[in-house]
Amino acid sequence: MTERPRRKIKLDFWFFVKAFVLVALCLFIIYPFYTILTKSIFSDKVEGMTLYNFQRFFTKKYYYRTLIRSLVICSLTTLFACIIGVFIAYVMTRYNIPGKSILHVFIILSLMSPPFIGAYSWIVLLGRNGLITRAITALGLSAPTIYGRNGIVFVFVLHLFPYVYLYTSGAMNSIDSSLEEAAENLGMNKLRRIWTITLPVVLPSILAGCIMVFMTCLADFGTPMLLGEGYTVLPVLVYNEYMSESATNPYMASCLSVVIVACSMILLAVQKLIVEKKNYTMSTLRPPQETKLHGVRRFAASVPVYLVVFLALLPQIVVVCQSFVERSFSGMVQGINLNNYRAILSRLGQNIFNTYAFSLVAIVFIVIFGILISYVLVRKKGKAASVIDTLIMFPYVIPGSVLGIGLIVAFNRKPIVLVGTAAIMIISYIVRKLPYTVRSGSAFLYQMDPSVEEASINLGVSPMKTFFTMTARMMLPGVMSGAVLSWITCINELSSSIMLYSGKTSTIAVAIYQEVVRMSDGTAAALATILSVTTVISMLIVFRATKGKVKIV
Repeated sequence: MTERPRRKIKLDFWFFVKAFVLVALCLFIIYPFYTILTKSIFSDKVEGMTLYNFQRFFTKKYYYRTLIRSLVICSLTTLFACIIGVFIAYVMTRYNIPGKSILHVFIILSLMSPPFIGAYSWIVLLGRNGLITRAITALGLSAPTIYGRNGIVFVFVLHLFPYVYLYTSGAMNSIDSSLEEAAENLGMNKLRRIWTITLPVVLPSILAGCIMVFMTCLADFGTPMLLGEGYTVLPVLVYNEYMSESATNPYMASCLSVVIVACSMILLAVQKLIVEKKNYTMSTLRPPQETKLHGVRRFAASVPVYLVVFLALLPQIVVVCQSFVERSFSGMVQGINLNNYRAILSRLGQNIFNTYAFSLVAIVFIVIFGILISYVLVRKKGKAASVIDTLIMFPYVIPGSVLGIGLIVAFNRKPIVLVGTAAIMIISYIVRKLPYTVRSGSAFLYQMDPSVEEASINLGVSPMKTFFTMTARMMLPGVMSGAVLSWITCINELSSSIMLYSGKTSTIAVAIYQEVVRMSDGTAAALATILSVTTVISMLIVFRATKGKVKIV
């Protein structure tokens, strides 16, 4: 029996890139999660390895109720976001809605704003002393409350429906119109055709958007923390267990983190199973044509879209206006001026500097790693590339607070002590935001013909020189598109920052949360405005670089 010849390992540049990336991913993703997992099976109440924490979680109402509440919040948000997102996607792709391109940009901008800013804005409007609340009360009516479960769902839906819209609108633009026309020619009315033909065809895209909504809700800390008022969900409980001033319990916090990750992974598995069973492939020989509406019908189709987009953008409008209002300690308006900005520059200048400095350093590494990893995944396929592809997407499953705890537990002792340093903040940003750039770079590289590189090599240019002088430059627009999105999410990051920051490494997002808790509405609004303006400028850069063809998801 002849032995199969062993495949020789080629010790070239890409071998060392794969090795370095795998080591880095293991060190900053697998190892932190491993420390959380091992921490969860120990307890200060029981000696040795034990399932005491998990037993306590599933038997104590105080703990398991938070899981039920999280699932309720996520389910309701996903349901309503799906209804709104699919409706707007259908109307925007099928009818001549006025200002369609501007509305598309506004929807994307509403998604880019962090949800906790939306929570703060709605407190300004519908809080106990909110602007709308006072106006309704003055009329002798009872104002709706923004606090509790319904308020959290309301804020989440307005912030997250763009995920479903973006996925679904892209899929609806790819449907072959002859399929829908054939259904109508067979006597099927429009409503039934939408329900039995259009929606099933785009179901995988709808589910992808719903997964993003569900997982974002499950991982978000700021919104339920600001609006919950006793309605505690899992991320808030994780924070309370690990960061409580009275008594910290890292073992229970680790257990809760494992539960969150397990829920996310189960959800991803279910989504993948459904998509594999209901996945359709078609050639867009005849893209759907826009139906021209006129008069009352056009107005009726446009009003719901404009209303939803206005409500989604309202938080950013509110914070900008509120940032110029100076209030006294009693809440009375003292004038319209720039004093809030002067206050944050003198008192919170370090937070502003940290945010941009940390994010800039993170983006440099994200761009470099994004180019190299994208090339490995597309052009250097193999077992190592498959492992890298899986690990690089793992942060989508790990919420920011969980990753924060993992990094704290993993790097709070020798030989590597990073807790309390700027390095741990930057590492968390890179780990959490790198997938945006990798996915964007990979998608761009798939569209590049490999024969261009092959021609360069055949002309005598070395593969390495070909990559750095030609391929990397050609990839740059796609990578930069994802990098700007990574940048936006870095400057807005709260979930991991709130766990990892120290006095010297606090960021704008952390400062906004702290100012809102202290009832310093003006300074919180000024900080939020800085983030919003930065987001708008960054998105304009994306639109200019991609000529309006922005892919957020």
